[in-house]
Amino acid sequence: MSNGNKKDAVAAICGLLFALGLGLGGMTNPLKVQAFLDVLGKWDPSLMFVMGGGIVVGLWAFRAAKRRAHPFLGGDFGWPRRSRIDGQLLAGAAIFGVGWGLTGYCPGPALVALGAGRIGPAVAVSSMVLGMLATQAVTAGARRRTDKRRDHPHLAL
Repeated sequence: MSNGNKKDAVAAICGLLFALGLGLGGMTNPLKVQAFLDVLGKWDPSLMFVMGGGIVVGLWAFRAAKRRAHPFLGGDFGWPRRSRIDGQLLAGAAIFGVGWGLTGYCPGPALVALGAGRIGPAVAVSSMVLGMLATQAVTAGARRRTDKRRDHPHLAL
């Protein structure tokens, strides 16, 4: 089996385990998620345990990965280059939170819930894709304007 096929197989197994965990944990049920977010109403704290389990596993996995020079199957980890908290990060987090609160879906559970054939997850995923495309267009335009100003400081833009 080639290294590329091994990476694909590992990714598929991890994705299936993740989907299974999301489904069993109730993360694909938007009403359960919204009840968890409704701390001033009928709050359902049960998802705290699902998230806590994910955080514990994630912390362990990241600590183990930081000790390695490369992933098991080669390549690069792709660690973030920036660690600064800026307006772009805060705006993205706010949009994510509002979308999660309004729909009851964050990206992983929305993709898993697509398999149920309901319209809600399809609308949520479509909205996420449109938001990503809009963000790419806006960021690319801003980058072009910044590059133009840097390359041609004498032009009044």
